[in-house]
Amino acid sequence: MPDRTPQPRTRSDAAARPPAAGPADLVIEGGTVLVHDDRDGIGFAEDAAVVVDDGRITAVTTAAAVADLPAAERIDARGQAVVPGLINCHTHAPMVLFRGSAEDLPTEEWFNERIWPVETNLTDHDVRLGALLACAEMIRGGVTTFADHYFAMDEVAHAVQVSGLRANLGWAYFSSMGPAGRERSLDFALRRRGGAGGRITTSLAPHAPYTVSDADLRTSAGLARDHGLPVHLHAAENRAQTEHSLARHGRTPVETLHRAGLLDVHLLIAHGTGILERDLPVLARATGRVGVATAPKGYLKFAWDPTPVRLLRSIGIPVGLATDGAASNNTLDVWESMALTALVQKAAERDPRWLTARQALDHATTQSARALGLDGQVGRLAPGHRADIVLVDLTGPHVQPVHDTAAALVHSARSGDVRTTIVDGRVLMRDRRLLTLDVSAITAELRGRLPALLDRGHGNRVQRYDG
Repeated sequence: MPDRTPQPRTRSDAAARPPAAGPADLVIEGGTVLVHDDRDGIGFAEDAAVVVDDGRITAVTTAAAVADLPAAERIDARGQAVVPGLINCHTHAPMVLFRGSAEDLPTEEWFNERIWPVETNLTDHDVRLGALLACAEMIRGGVTTFADHYFAMDEVAHAVQVSGLRANLGWAYFSSMGPAGRERSLDFALRRRGGAGGRITTSLAPHAPYTVSDADLRTSAGLARDHGLPVHLHAAENRAQTEHSLARHGRTPVETLHRAGLLDVHLLIAHGTGILERDLPVLARATGRVGVATAPKGYLKFAWDPTPVRLLRSIGIPVGLATDGAASNNTLDVWESMALTALVQKAAERDPRWLTARQALDHATTQSARALGLDGQVGRLAPGHRADIVLVDLTGPHVQPVHDTAAALVHSARSGDVRTTIVDGRVLMRDRRLLTLDVSAITAELRGRLPALLDRGHGNRVQRYDG
């Protein structure tokens, strides 16, 4: 992916488009607006403005052009970057409940001795509280869309509804649950898609090839085709999983997905750090349907290899940024994922020219939107796109002076520099004040549940990890 800074004459056609006549719902003016060209190159328009009507962006233009435009609401963005809302392409939002409870452990012990035992303690209400807390964290960090893969997903859908965020939701299932698990995932996906005023999309969510049988994977692919649903699962999470799959079955996890027909539907693969060069031919034939989500902090903690972003980019597979759950990642901070992706990829490829700050921003915006099947709806500030917008303070001493806005955003700014978060034109956080969620009330209710949540004395677990 080339690193291009669009010049004024080639900057996104949105940048020169005048606002429509008549009063606007919202005008954001005076900021440094991130704009894309038609080849995913990223540039920045200074002293610019974004005009919003009916939940969509209608114009990206100059501040002077909107000075006299009537608007129901105006936001002064001077000293701030105006960027597309970040997209968390794979997480387990309610797992904020287990943040920091299973540290410095190898993968099998983390799953079998810590996380899967305590997940048996969760009630539906616990999941709701965890999801609400996660939504608050993501709003404060400038995330406007997230892809969630978990259980009791009606509770997560409730959190999306009340928080104002956008989400793709899938109810996870293992083959050990029998047909009921798959049927529940399908029922949820059909009931909830289009919910929250269209902010909720849904997926089928088989857990992974090592916990879901080949037969169930084939059935999942058929259901996805029949009902027009995407699929969101874990696959080739690490190199050891791929080696185990080759030893046991003579094929990689990606080849297993291909045999099951899952590469013929829209598929989001979480992690993919174990994807090999031998997987590229089948993945290349799935270009336009398959995306990969990378969550580098967790891989560093588990001592996994990084996702092969450069290989995937070479065959046109979009790689979106993610955090995974806070039980492994500790935060739902996509800014952190963006910076780590750039740094880890440089080290892995031994190439300081790869991955650049502008490329990292592209992965956080357009690549993430494509990975989720939301290209053309989110991921850009352009007319017709949903008005999912974040304002980032560039005046802090850790950011100044700004010689390169892309570098400032990726390597200097932090999630705490997000001042305002907007979804569908609705302000969810203004000047760091959450407007839709009460964190103190959520955490107060959680406090009494924490001892019971962490109990492992019962000896049960939701599944056994044997990747």
